[in-house]
Amino acid sequence: MLRRRMLIMLGVVLLIVLVLAGYKAFSIYTMIQGFSAPKPPISVAVATAIERPWQARLPTVGTLKALQGVDLSLETDGTVVDLQFESGQKVKAGQPLLRLDSAVESALLETALADLGLAQLDYGRGSQLVGSQAISKGEFDRLSAVLKKSKATVNQLKAALGKKSIVAPFSGTIGIRQVDVGDYLASGTMIATLQDLSSLYVDFFVPEQSVPKIAIGQPVEIIVAAYPSQTFPGTISAINPKLENSTRNMQVRATLANPDGKLLPGMFASLQVMLPNPRPSIVVPESAITYTLYGNSLYVVAEKKAEDGSLEKDDKGQPILIAERRFIETGERRDGQVVITKGLQNGEKVVTAGQIKLDNGAHIAISDDKTLAEKNSQPRAD
Repeated sequence: MLRRRMLIMLGVVLLIVLVLAGYKAFSIYTMIQGFSAPKPPISVAVATAIERPWQARLPTVGTLKALQGVDLSLETDGTVVDLQFESGQKVKAGQPLLRLDSAVESALLETALADLGLAQLDYGRGSQLVGSQAISKGEFDRLSAVLKKSKATVNQLKAALGKKSIVAPFSGTIGIRQVDVGDYLASGTMIATLQDLSSLYVDFFVPEQSVPKIAIGQPVEIIVAAYPSQTFPGTISAINPKLENSTRNMQVRATLANPDGKLLPGMFASLQVMLPNPRPSIVVPESAITYTLYGNSLYVVAEKKAEDGSLEKDDKGQPILIAERRFIETGERRDGQVVITKGLQNGEKVVTAGQIKLDNGAHIAISDDKTLAEKNSQPRAD
């Protein structure tokens, strides 16, 4: 009886072991089938490498300056009696701006004019009398000298009186007023700044090795921090005929229009000097490039080939596409585009999004989903 129970228990245990072994074998078989099944293609976004003219640019920085700009001041001292402008006002050339007290100079001028009138009368009488020898030639010469001296005195006082006021030397925008009516001004005291903002200069420096690339009339593009998304065009208008001794750089000046008055003197400017003779170059989106310490690379769309060299096709008769990793050499980058100097041909398709899932030879499918490119639109570094 005991032996029979032991046999039954042994049979039950053996059955359980067989069931578990069968289940495990089935799981392993299913797993092997899963690994051996073909993987679905990886969706990627692609772009075509295009050969197009690429204009090289010389980057540099500079400072904006007004076409004309002065700090207004007077050569003489005095008390302000009249102000004829407001801060920030636009003025015309010759417009009166400020007048100092000139009562003393005006009185002296009236005296000098009276003396001049008398000298003119004496000279007129003398010119008549000297002909009839009623007066000597020496007396007539004295009268002539007195007349000249009186004229010079009048001119001197008129010039001194003119220095008691100031007019706009050119049209422009006047700055913040630094004086008020009643202020006593010493000679040379700054009244306000006057800037002609219709056009501006931008002064910048280029290194010695770039001197042959610079010429009068070359276009430049200018960007300032106040308007980072806007580009202002200009033209090189002057080149310094000598280099700076300390830096071996050459000073260059460009002129640009400022019709809206957005740009102001003193602004820091980033420039791109357009160099001549654009050259054809292979260009791809910058998001296609993977930057690494051991070299830059990208994935090129290729068709899978069998061992005999024939193209492999899927069940729909279409060629099977794979990602081919290729190391390349890059050139200048600009506006989301990068020049490929070596390793890529015109017309080849490159992967621009989805590279993180790829390896060399991975099966891929080109996706029309625009959101795929948006997820990986920036250059990567591994």
